[in-house]
Amino acid sequence: MTVLLVVSILALILSPLSWLRTSRKQGEQMNLRLEARRMGLAMQLAPQQWPHWLEKEPPSPCPQYHRGRRKGREDSFCYWQVTPGVWWNQWREPCEDPRLAEAFARLPASVYKVEADPRMIALYWTERGDKSVLQDIAHVLETLA
Repeated sequence: MTVLLVVSILALILSPLSWLRTSRKQGEQMNLRLEARRMGLAMQLAPQQWPHWLEKEPPSPCPQYHRGRRKGREDSFCYWQVTPGVWWNQWREPCEDPRLAEAFARLPASVYKVEADPRMIALYWTERGDKSVLQDIAHVLETLA
């Protein structure tokens, strides 16, 4: 009886420590974020106002991976992936720029949005996939930077 009481008390004392352990999903996200950092990408959770015409509204805040753009780049764009491989701008016009369409074709279906301004290019996605998906994302951001 005393042994059972001691074991129960120890279990009650040690059980909150299990809450500190990360889940598998959190561990995978951290590994992807660390690998992205090694590739020269920065990451932050960014609040977003998603267009009303998207079939499935992405989360807000959403993971944003970004990098700086090279000097002299003055183009700006913003495209949402409506269905896998189909990219629209804010007026629901498809992406017709062949350079962008070729780069977007390498991106996985889990990417929600790609936007660029003269200073930065950013990509919003679900953080699902392995390091090969992250390499594709890094390549696209490097190509369009």
